[in-house]
Amino acid sequence: MSKKITVSKAIGEALHEEMVRDDKVFIMGEDMAVMGNVFAITRGFLEEFGPNRVIDTPISEEGFCGMAVGAAMRGMRPVVELMYDDFATVAADPLLNQAAKMRYMSGGQATVPMVLRAPMGAGRRNAGQHSQSLENFFCHFPGLKVIAPCSAKDAKGMLKTAIRDDDPVIVLEHKLLYAKKEEIPEEEYLIPLGQADVKREGRDLTIITWSREVNFSLDAAQTLAAEGIDVEVLDLRSLVPLDWDAIVKSVSKTHNAVIVSEEVKRGSYAGEISAQIAEELFDELDAPVERVCGLNIVPPFSPTLEDENFPHPDTIVKAVKRVLNK
Repeated sequence: MSKKITVSKAIGEALHEEMVRDDKVFIMGEDMAVMGNVFAITRGFLEEFGPNRVIDTPISEEGFCGMAVGAAMRGMRPVVELMYDDFATVAADPLLNQAAKMRYMSGGQATVPMVLRAPMGAGRRNAGQHSQSLENFFCHFPGLKVIAPCSAKDAKGMLKTAIRDDDPVIVLEHKLLYAKKEEIPEEEYLIPLGQADVKREGRDLTIITWSREVNFSLDAAQTLAAEGIDVEVLDLRSLVPLDWDAIVKSVSKTHNAVIVSEEVKRGSYAGEISAQIAEELFDELDAPVERVCGLNIVPPFSPTLEDENFPHPDTIVKAVKRVLNK
């Protein structure tokens, strides 16, 4: 049996199911309790679980992320939400110097089983300080796991897995995916971290992507199919751990690759994947790997300028044709 729900509803279901299953799970963040989250994801949670497990925090990301690290080290399983992923820069020390490193620096004596949910991405006219995609920032630090699902099914299944994980997991949720509806199973399910998903089979070129750009890549693939170009779309879903075997399998089949992400191109995680393909799969390539990313600018507030700032289906189509020399 299945049901059709939004990504935001799927995330809410994952949180609710895990809080019912394990009383060590609690959620915290700005406007999470009384308001029920700025995207209505946790509406009703305060009444059901009480203020000790649904916590409204001050506007102090460093403070409440530090509290979550400490609680996790003591055996709790906090799920922290940043109102926007941009605010992770304010909480860099507890996240990057403490949570990411604690298992290693304690010789495995301490773990940090916490989840950080971070709404990301452009398209809502939120301007420079609320519109970034910072996956490259999080992926740089060993010790953090990073996921970026694109669908309701993946968002729910991977979040439940993340909450049960004994290491810190960053869950990147594109704000413009929250309203997307999709069929998901009625029964409980989990999706493992570290497993990519082929969203579309193809033979001519592999598009490697994640989050909202999966949808744009699928739209581009449909346009290209009408012109006789058969593109495979590989949704990484999990950035760390990375499903390198899936990349090897797909690129070895198509012999061409385009990497699509919304992040700024300079210093991007797309660049890391491109470099790894060039180093380890060079003999499989018929042409150089191309990246299609956001521009190297501050996200604009202007709707016209913002829409030019990140990849759309038409820019992906042009990149594929360049690589295939069509």
